[in-house]
Amino acid sequence: MAQALRGTVTDFPGFDERADAETLRKAMKGLGTDEESILTLLTARSNAQRQEIVAAFKTLFGRDLLDDLKSELTGKFEKVLTEIIASRTPEELTAIKNIYEEEYGSSLEDDVVGDTSGFYQRMLVVLLQANRDPDAGINEAQVEQDAQTLFQAGELKWGTDEEKFITIFGTRSVSHLRRVFDKYMTISGFQIEETIDRETSGNLEQLLLAVVKCIRSIPAYLAETLYYAMKGAGTDDHTLIRVIVSRSEVDLFNIRKEFRKNFATSLYSMIKSDTSGDYKRALLLLCGGEDD
Repeated sequence: MAQALRGTVTDFPGFDERADAETLRKAMKGLGTDEESILTLLTARSNAQRQEIVAAFKTLFGRDLLDDLKSELTGKFEKVLTEIIASRTPEELTAIKNIYEEEYGSSLEDDVVGDTSGFYQRMLVVLLQANRDPDAGINEAQVEQDAQTLFQAGELKWGTDEEKFITIFGTRSVSHLRRVFDKYMTISGFQIEETIDRETSGNLEQLLLAVVKCIRSIPAYLAETLYYAMKGAGTDDHTLIRVIVSRSEVDLFNIRKEFRKNFATSLYSMIKSDTSGDYKRALLLLCGGEDD
């Protein structure tokens, strides 16, 4: 049975955009800023509700809420970036492409092609087509054929036929690929990740591994992404913000559970020890709680 996805932020009951806009204006008006009120309010509203608050704020006060927040809140609040292509569904990728074109006046695919090269570029372009097969009944003969094709294109070949990996990884359905990875292990004696590690390198290797991890479990992949964003010296703030904010209404609760299962700490605890100030409070509120 497929795991039910659950975010940590949902629509706030009894929502009143005008009342929220007035609360925010009051928190930013005069000497000092009531950061606690701002963060508590904004992190308890869904993204759609925040957009309504922005519109109400401009209607009531003739001011841009985002501009006011940027001037009032100091530190590491950054622009939320588009999550990596590997972890998005075809529907999400189509929406991202449309929004990108509206915002920047150019095609995301054209910009990707202009900034990348080789098989890495080709894999990105295939994924951006958002034409992955829909999940349907499993064709075991096709599973066997794809697993054999990957084995022959990598481990059994002098050099690597990257095109075969790109086509299969970029177009087959999620349920089909999960069966292919199991069959590949049976045929070759290797996990598909081991073969990718041996047969490819650089950006292509990282992208193929990301695709495999997302096929296996997007929450587990994003839990790992968050862990390594905070592990060791320094914090990758862009990644931390991007994942926490973009997944808060999608599957952050699932990500939290995978994080606790796979690492010797909870996501909440790691954020708490790795960040500070308003930034820490906002992330902890979005995280939505501790996992014992």
